[in-house]
Amino acid sequence: MAEEQTELEERIIIKDQHTKEIDLVNRDPKHINEDVIKVDFEDVIAEPAGTYSFDGVWKTSYTTFTVSKYWCYRLLSVVLGIPLAVIWGFLFALISFCHIWAVVPCIKSYVIEIQCVSRIYSLCIHTFCDPLCKALGQIFSSIKLALRKEV
Repeated sequence: MAEEQTELEERIIIKDQHTKEIDLVNRDPKHINEDVIKVDFEDVIAEPAGTYSFDGVWKTSYTTFTVSKYWCYRLLSVVLGIPLAVIWGFLFALISFCHIWAVVPCIKSYVIEIQCVSRIYSLCIHTFCDPLCKALGQIFSSIKLALRKEV
């Protein structure tokens, strides 16, 4: 019984990865568009002091701008949202595929191959440079410097 329950929970967890609940209220939980797309009427149209249109024109302009922006966005979302979601999904799937099946294996292969070169390089350094540096160190270790301040 416990084994069946565990198997059922695993199936639910696997299913939830692809059909997770989305928040319909907060649609930008990571705030990726926080400072980019906040454009209101006051950000686009402003009348300086002394140059005012009729109040009715100003109110109608505000309403027209706000409503047309709202409905144009909704219309574009309906018409282009799903096709663009498919395109972006395909693009990120392609990037993931290339990363998983090409980039990481190439990097791992390079690391394996470079380890061989690294060992040969290390052997050469230790064979030729270590004795040279040790000999130079012994030569220069007998040199003594004395600093005197002349008056």
